[in-house]
Amino acid sequence: MNPIEPGINKAISAFDMRHNLEPSYMASLPIEKLLPGPRPLSQGWALSGITRLTTGMPVTLINNDDSSPIGSMPSGINNNEVDTPTYVGGNLNLNMDPRNGRSAFDTSRFAIPALGQIGNAPRRFFLGPGMSNFDMALERKVTLGESLQLLLRAESFNVFNHAQFFGPEAVNGNPDGANFGRIVNADAPRQMQISAKFTF
Repeated sequence: MNPIEPGINKAISAFDMRHNLEPSYMASLPIEKLLPGPRPLSQGWALSGITRLTTGMPVTLINNDDSSPIGSMPSGINNNEVDTPTYVGGNLNLNMDPRNGRSAFDTSRFAIPALGQIGNAPRRFFLGPGMSNFDMALERKVTLGESLQLLLRAESFNVFNHAQFFGPEAVNGNPDGANFGRIVNADAPRQMQISAKFTF
């Protein structure tokens, strides 16, 4: 808590997600109606998945230079000192797609305060990139007998291999760093796995 300007500490949570839609689904595939041939090979297919569409998490602004100089030790969810940068105001020109080479926000709007001054920027007051992720699975149940069953399953996480620049530390909020304003973290790319389950 900033003892001189306590109002600066008022900010949104580091894990605040304003909108989060996460539907799951499962559908039987009527392959036997579309393809001729032995029905045992075309029956028992199903497609399932989870889709996640969400707004981004807040960008955390950091100033560990102790420019105030209050001399506080780092603490809190992001382990940062009390000080924050100075915000000069104006449009941040948020950019949610780093593929275009631009920063996630206009870094010229922030600066390290002069020695003896307290930055006026709230710790968190704008959001970083969101997520649009699709996890899907294709499975087939094969009945081998009255009590025997084989389940074959192929799964893909981030099936469309869409870059997910998402998370509470996805954007660098430290004006002292060379990557200030850059998106520096991303979730995993596409991952695939297959499995088999035999029940008896």
